Amino acid sequence: MLSAGANKISISSAAFRKPELVEEMVKEFGAEKVTVAIDVDRNPAMPSGYEVYIDGGRTATGADAIEWAKRVDGFGVPVILPTSKARDGVKTGYDLAVIRAIKKAVSAEVVASGGAGELVHFYQAVEAGATILLAASVFHFGIIGIGDLKNYLRYRGVTIL
Repeated sequence: MLSAGANKISISSAAFRKPELVEEMVKEFGAEKVTVAIDVDRNPAMPSGYEVYIDGGRTATGADAIEWAKRVDGFGVPVILPTSKARDGVKTGYDLAVIRAIKKAVSAEVVASGGAGELVHFYQAVEAGATILLAASVFHFGIIGIGDLKNYLRYRGVTIL
């Protein structure tokens, strides 16, 4: 993928199943080329209250999401992309608690993913510690224009690259 022009590789279920793969990718391609995605859902039985899911969010792992994020961070991955199963696609806002918890636990940048529906949701994610903002349907269906979002965030004092 990288030789075909991709800037980064994202890995999720395979990383969880075979963590050494993340280390190998970092060594082979450089840390800046690797992002680890983590699908999470609330589970009060977990120490952090969040559990890792794999297989596109279909399979519970019994692993604590914050502990997994710490392990991923230890591999030198510069970007972690958590997506809340409960919020993804519902447009009610990102799971700010999971963004905060992961950001507090790792040195990697955290991507806000799953749940944006209004301009304010993006700003709330930045306030929670996200440095990268991901959304899909709000852009695909013209609910929010990318230029409008950039202007809104600039107005709120967020630096846009």
